[in-house]
Amino acid sequence: MSIVGTRVVRIEDQQLITQGGTYVEDLRVEALTGAVHAMFVRSPIAHARIASIDTSAALEAPGVVAVYTAADIDLAPHKAGPVVEPWLADGVVRYVGEPVALVLTEERYQLADAAELVDIDYDPLDVVASIDSALSDETVLFPDQGTNLLQTTGGEFDDKAFDECEVVVTETILNQRVAPAPLEVRGAACAWGEDGRLTLWLSTQNAQISRSTVAKGLGAESANVRVITPDVGGGFGAKIGTDPESVVLGWASKRAGRPIRWVETRSENLVAMTHGRAQQNTVTIGGRRDGTVLAFRLEVVQDAGAYPRTMFLPTLTELMGTGVYHFPKVETGSRAVVTNTTPIAAYRGAGRPEAAAAIERAMDLFAAEIGMDPAEVRRVNFIRPDEFPYQSPTGANYDTGEYAKVLDKVLEAGGYEQLRAEQARRREAGDPVVLGLGLSAYVEVTGNDRAGEAGKVHINPDGSVTAWTGASPHGQGLDTTLAMLLSDQLGVPIEKISIRHGDTDEVPRAIGTFGSRSLQLGGSALRQAADQVIEQARALAADRLEASPDDIELADGAFQVRGAPASGSVTWAQVAEQADLTADVWFGDGTPTFPFGAHLAVVEVDTLTGKVELKRIIACDDAGPIVNPLAFQGQRHGGLGQGAAQALLEVMNYDADGNPTTATLADYSFITATELPDFELVDSETPTTRNLLGVKGIGEAATIGATPAVHNAVVDALSHLGVRHLDMPTTPLRVWQALTDARKAN
Repeated sequence: MSIVGTRVVRIEDQQLITQGGTYVEDLRVEALTGAVHAMFVRSPIAHARIASIDTSAALEAPGVVAVYTAADIDLAPHKAGPVVEPWLADGVVRYVGEPVALVLTEERYQLADAAELVDIDYDPLDVVASIDSALSDETVLFPDQGTNLLQTTGGEFDDKAFDECEVVVTETILNQRVAPAPLEVRGAACAWGEDGRLTLWLSTQNAQISRSTVAKGLGAESANVRVITPDVGGGFGAKIGTDPESVVLGWASKRAGRPIRWVETRSENLVAMTHGRAQQNTVTIGGRRDGTVLAFRLEVVQDAGAYPRTMFLPTLTELMGTGVYHFPKVETGSRAVVTNTTPIAAYRGAGRPEAAAAIERAMDLFAAEIGMDPAEVRRVNFIRPDEFPYQSPTGANYDTGEYAKVLDKVLEAGGYEQLRAEQARRREAGDPVVLGLGLSAYVEVTGNDRAGEAGKVHINPDGSVTAWTGASPHGQGLDTTLAMLLSDQLGVPIEKISIRHGDTDEVPRAIGTFGSRSLQLGGSALRQAADQVIEQARALAADRLEASPDDIELADGAFQVRGAPASGSVTWAQVAEQADLTADVWFGDGTPTFPFGAHLAVVEVDTLTGKVELKRIIACDDAGPIVNPLAFQGQRHGGLGQGAAQALLEVMNYDADGNPTTATLADYSFITATELPDFELVDSETPTTRNLLGVKGIGEAATIGATPAVHNAVVDALSHLGVRHLDMPTTPLRVWQALTDARKAN
């Protein structure tokens, strides 16, 4: 029986539960002996000229080793899109949380007092705190650019596309800014060796990308930088490895001649780590009253924050803009602007959740306008199974999909007809606690970087296996999943397989983990490497068994003559003692895959208070064949919680002066089990032909489907009371205000 497809408990968890992980803050290595501690002095103001910086008092404080400012740093400029993002603020600060100085002290407890003694005089400037103010260009963040609009794509719209439509609906949808808020905040430790190499221990999703970023920033060869990733307590895309702080720490360590340790505070993390989402999307959808959509337009405006670090997010939203639907006419365009807020970067889904939220709200708006059930409108417009591979009008090439099938599974599992009947009953009775049903049908792209991945497999003399992967786990259970694949392929017990990762000296070339790429690319690389090792071993076993290699088979972890097991067998240990059994490969077929699914959310809304309660969420997430159902389920649980959180309560708010008003977990509404129901999971497996395993990514899928489902459910609950749309998060205040406005309008 194959181990693949069985519920294997994560092999990582034994140590995490019994001893705890080893995170950056826990490191006790010889190279860090005598390390000083670091803290960044960050701007408390959103936009200002730096009139002066006086570090003299801080330098005299107990334990202070050094204080560095932009005037000290002699590195080449760091580009963020079309502009320069200084390593430390140089002349101007552009967001609350921007690093202005770096303080080093002998003891960690001395940092806060010393940092407060750095005297910085700011001359405030006008603030650009919103997309609308950015587009007005009344205040320009980078005067040499002449505008806050730093990227434009498409946008050549023709209203004739909607001429044949019986119904046209337009709505602007805010996909609010959120904080990734990983359980482990950012941290790093670094030391220069006598050989002139920098070793950087970093909480990151991508050791190799981090190495490249740091080496480039320092003006060093990549070979002279080693990045080691210990245990990582969550990343969600925000720890991809491009933060300027890592470069500054490496530079400071060399300048000071001391190893450095740095761990940010939780409040620092909320304002200084990159944020996610922050899009304003205007949808226009038109079609016939029989439910057929004839034309769709998506206009994306991306708030990039103060420095445009990742400008691909709005283009990814455009790419996935039409979702699971076949529309005859499609128009998309995007703009990206800078504002005096924390920079935006990848966050679980990175552009795809925004696309799903826009198209799924559009479908509900269209359904409401023509008086048709939203499930039926979706069925009418789905891409059919016989249309795959499907070339979308926005440039995506979908591999496989069964969109109607997964929607029907969810509706049946949820008892959709009975729920609609209960909704009607409550409405007729005038029940103040109303019921809302929300649907989403989504498709996303995984492994869209098209870059492949590294994999290496070695058979040890005792027959155990060591494998190296370019993928980088940070809570997904990837060690277990990869070990299961190798166990199934090599016939070696899972407890005799060791998975290694996150060290650029051990895996010099790799891409890492983002975009739900780990299994389809990292897993395929290990599959390819294991195949090569098997071929090496087959030739050696053939010599021992005096047979042709073509007649040798691997069965139950040993090699034998096909059809003649009685002639003897050769174990992995026996062939490993004869030769070095190692295969080091690059799986270069980085063709993207397109997971899909459907979600049904059920909410109750108290119309007297505005309180929303998520009662049920039924989800079908299809990512192809499932290697470990337990890990697969865990990824879906995390995604559902994260997606529902955005719809219900999470938002990173700024006031008109650019001050973050949700800068602690007392203010930033972080979701807990209290706000979530038990998840009802429905399975579906549609393989792809685009990698060796037939799998697609699952790390972000449930997040993408959950947000619009829950959002749609809240609007649906209020629709009979005159509420057509309300923005996320659907907090009690926002719901109450929408109901109040609807009553006034009527």
